[in-house]
Amino acid sequence: MFVAETFASLQGEGVLAGTPSFFIRSSGCNLRCAWCDTPYTSWRPEGRRLGVRELLGRAAVAGCRHVVVTGGEPLLQRELRELTAALMANGHHVTVETAGTLAPEFDCDLLSVSPKTANSDPDGGWRARHQARRADVAPLARLLGRHPEHQLKFVVRGEQDLPEIVALVDRLGVGRERVLLMPEGRDAAEVAAHAGEVGRLCLREKFRYSPRLHLDLFGAGRGV
Repeated sequence: MFVAETFASLQGEGVLAGTPSFFIRSSGCNLRCAWCDTPYTSWRPEGRRLGVRELLGRAAVAGCRHVVVTGGEPLLQRELRELTAALMANGHHVTVETAGTLAPEFDCDLLSVSPKTANSDPDGGWRARHQARRADVAPLARLLGRHPEHQLKFVVRGEQDLPEIVALVDRLGVGRERVLLMPEGRDAAEVAAHAGEVGRLCLREKFRYSPRLHLDLFGAGRGV
């Protein structure tokens, strides 16, 4: 599969925040978020092809029970199903992170979906394609039906984002205990600027709050 990087770190977001994990970051994405914090996997994808056996070996050497397959958009990778099945057979807990715009079949222990809202829309030639893909919720509904262990993480700038999020959550019938709001930001300072408001919105709407722990501990950049 086309891989930008592999590394061991602490999971920074979601219900497993703080968990030592081995990350396999695929390269290539069918969206172009305006605030993307890994442009080397989307706007300017880079990396190299690595076989499943090589990735299994790297995971074993890292020594982490938890493995996170992320991107970019890992659901674009034709080897995903083989990779996750092999990781689970080796005793790993596998999280797959996706935007939820595609619905191939694969196994995982936790499906982590980050649906994109209007705050992600880019300017320029990608805007119409991005909007059309993020607005199609049929693939997301299929994914959630196949993977009962799931979480939805939304990037939030402020109050203006909530109506779209609430409407989508209600449409999908997802329990609010599975929904996490996390402050938008590419570094710890930007996240902190939105954190208080996002926390208040979580309390009001009964959503969970997700930190961006990796930014707080290690700063912005690769391999974190």
